Amino acid sequence: MALTKEQIKNNYPLPSYNYRVSIDGTTVAFSQVSGLKVAYETTTYKESAVGGDAPGPVVMRMPAQSSEITITLQKGIVRGKSIALYNWINSIQTNLVDKKDVNIELCDENGAAVFVWKVINAFPTGLDAPTFDANSNDASIESLTLLADRVTMEEL
Repeated sequence: MALTKEQIKNNYPLPSYNYRVSIDGTTVAFSQVSGLKVAYETTTYKESAVGGDAPGPVVMRMPAQSSEITITLQKGIVRGKSIALYNWINSIQTNLVDKKDVNIELCDENGAAVFVWKVINAFPTGLDAPTFDANSNDASIESLTLLADRVTMEEL
């Protein structure tokens, strides 16, 4: 039995190349986004066994603090559009930083957002210039590293 368009739309994974990134509401074209990860450190707690049934200490493992969230965004350097990221990281001073929310939207074949990852209170911790190589004809790609308070995900 052949699958209908609706069955394919609802049961097949969305391709990862169709996405949009916005920083504080301004859409910025990035060629790659990585590090959207939610993880927790763990803690181990041991206590002595109670009663004669347990042969040794009782070991319990529990989630502890959330792990650091580091997002990496890569983009080509474009005239008139690449200086904004440099200005953002260059504005940082000790205890003075402009934190921004970053949204990464995974889109369907029509360009409509289906899922959104919200990176809350992000600020830049690194901006890597492209590698310059006279023997290469690759595009000039810069890499922005952000540290954030948390990441949430929702289906639209």
